[in-house]
Formats: sequence, C-alpha cells, structure tokens
Amino acid sequence: MPDDTRTPLKAFPRAERAMAPEAALTAEERARILAKAAAFAPPPAVDEAGRRELVGLSREELAEAMAGIGEKPFRAKQLWHWIYHQGARDFAAMTTIARPMQVRLAEAFAVGRPGVAAEQTSVDGTRKWLFRWRDGQQVETVYIPDDDRGAVCISTQVGCTLSCTFCHTGTQRLVRNLGAAEIVGQFLAARDSYGEWPTPKGEEGRKLSNIVVMGMGEPLYNYENVAKALTILMDHEGVALSRRRITLSTSGVVPMMDRCGAELGVNLAVSLHAVTDELRNEIVPLNRKYPIAELLAACRRYPGASNARRITFEYVMLRGVNDSEGEARELVRLLRGMPAKVNLIPFNPWPGSPYETSRPEQVRRFAEIVNAAGYSSPIRRPRGSDILAACGQLKTDSERKRATAGGA
Repeated sequence: MPDDTRTPLKAFPRAERAMAPEAALTAEERARILAKAAAFAPPPAVDEAGRRELVGLSREELAEAMAGIGEKPFRAKQLWHWIYHQGARDFAAMTTIARPMQVRLAEAFAVGRPGVAAEQTSVDGTRKWLFRWRDGQQVETVYIPDDDRGAVCISTQVGCTLSCTFCHTGTQRLVRNLGAAEIVGQFLAARDSYGEWPTPKGEEGRKLSNIVVMGMGEPLYNYENVAKALTILMDHEGVALSRRRITLSTSGVVPMMDRCGAELGVNLAVSLHAVTDELRNEIVPLNRKYPIAELLAACRRYPGASNARRITFEYVMLRGVNDSEGEARELVRLLRGMPAKVNLIPFNPWPGSPYETSRPEQVRRFAEIVNAAGYSSPIRRPRGSDILAACGQLKTDSERKRATAGGA
C-alpha cells in the first residue's frame, strides 16, 4: 500500500496534541494505520437475499438490530445465547423463540458460516479448512490438536501485506481485511466440525480450548475487526474463552501494540526471527519502519506481561541465516529482564522457498543457550506439514485483483 499519506496533526484532539512529541507521533501513526485498514475493508455482512448477518455483531449492535424491527432488548440476549452458546445456525432451532418470531427473524437476518471449499486432516491430526466467503475470496484456518485439547489458528486478512521472505503467506499480496463476522465464523465453523456445542461449562474438557491469531495476515493491520471479534469470543455468555486462552501474533506493528494490550489484554506473541536490524530488515521488512529497539520497548510496556503471562517470541530457524550460537547469545541479551519465552520453529519448506531448515543439532544448541539464560525455549514440533498447514505455510489460490474485492 502507498505510504505517503500523512494525517495532519491538527486533526487530532487537543489532548493528543498536548502529548509528548513521541506520544503524538504514535497517535498520528495509529490513525494512519486505521485509515489504511479502512481502504481494505471487507464487504457488507449481508447474504445473497439481502439479510443482515447476525454473527459478528456486538451485543449493542444486536440489540439495535432487534430494536429496528420493534423487538425489546431481551430478544438480543436470546439470540446471543443461541448463536454463541448453542451454536444454532437456523432460527427454527431456537426453541425458546415463538414460531412466528422465528419466521420474522429469518426474513430479515441470517446466522451464517463460511463456505468450506476444502477440508484436510493431517496424519498427525491437524485439520485445515479452506473457507470461502460470499465474495469468492478464501482463507485457511487450522486446528492443532494437543492430547485432549487444541488451538484454532485463525486468519485475519485475505493475503498479507508484510512480505516476510520465509513465509508462504507473505507471497500472496493483500486483497482485503476480514470482517468480524468472518473472523468469528472461522472458530464457529471449527466447532461445528468437531461438534463442540453447546459451549462446555468452564474451560476444562474443551477440545477447541485456545485461539491463536496467527493465520493469514497481520492482525494489527486489521485491528478494529480483530478486536471486535475477540471481544465476542471472550464474552462469558457465549463462546466464553478467557483472554489467557487467546494469543495474538504480530510482526511488530508497534503503534497498535499498546492499544491491543489496553483494550484486549490477550497474550502477545511477536514474530522476531532475527537479532539485528540488518537481518530483520531483510527477512521481516516491517522492521524498516519499527526496528527491534522500538519493538522490544513496546513489548516491555505491554500490559499484564509477567512471569505468569510471558510474551512469546517466535523465531523461525533458517540454516546459516539466523541460527548461530552468537545470535542465540544476542537474543538472550535483547530479552534480558523481560518476562518472555522463545518458540524455536524449524523452518517449514514450501514450494519455491529460498531457505533451508536448520540442522537439528544447531537448533538444539541454540535452545540450550537460551534455556541456560533462564528463558524457556521449546522447539516447536512441525504440525500438519503434509497438508501445508504448518507455521508459515498457509496460502490460498484466491489471489484476485484488489478491485475485484472492492478494495482501494
């Protein structure tokens, strides 16, 4: 996207203009990021019959929608329960609502799910869906099982704007952002696939126990839709996932990290992958805008970070690129004093990728150095590689021109 538009400082409220220059600059940059996100806005959440989609509406919006047809607020509470606690997709299944009202609701509204264009299950139990939206665009979503629980890896954009050189998704340019309905819908559809309705009581016994916002796209470049979706999924009367069961991964959109921490407070994962600006500029181009020092400063002030809720640093191991013992020691130095853990990710090859996976003994030595300094550094076991569902492998065949999707 073009990067030459600047929001005049006079456009900000007096309180923000009175901030320290650094804070005012952050506010200006945040506004610019949100303006760019609007240029890639999703299409309206309306089905082919012109019915408004109820999935993805906040509680307040759902109440407003009911008021719009002359219904009282209790109707919104009923619908919330059926949609997010019971998993109902058909108004006729909502047995606490009288039949005439079911018909009336069905005429004006829809409770949709993404279309499943393809579904694959790996030999290790990982499951991947290719979801298709109403405008024909597609994204991939992955469920990663772990004994009696597991995480749903959710996408936030069709394509990606970051172009990280080791990531397959990064080779698919950004088409558009996903709306709140589309983000929430991925988790609901995954639950449908495993039959986990109604919502289990408490957090024990859930097969789909966690969400990792680590799929296609940079979530902080689609912050408002992501925040709305996660707020819905955390609501205690619906899906009811606690914030400690949700991890949002970013490549380092520094101005939005503070807002994410203050408003959502979910776990934070940072795609680091290098310990020098020179290398990170090359493999994670976003670093040219927000270099390592700024990124780590944002991590240090992230609300709620503690030994109990450590920030996770993702580090893809690339043979001969970023896997030396010296780089392990520099990583320790950079993280000193921060409540953190390091996920070491053996590179998952994809067709045409320019990198090789680090040798196992080199990965182990890297982990030993980081562990010896007091930082947990598990070596992530590749999951779903046989169906291209592993970290960095997600990419769809839905690369369409931006104009086709209605973007700028």
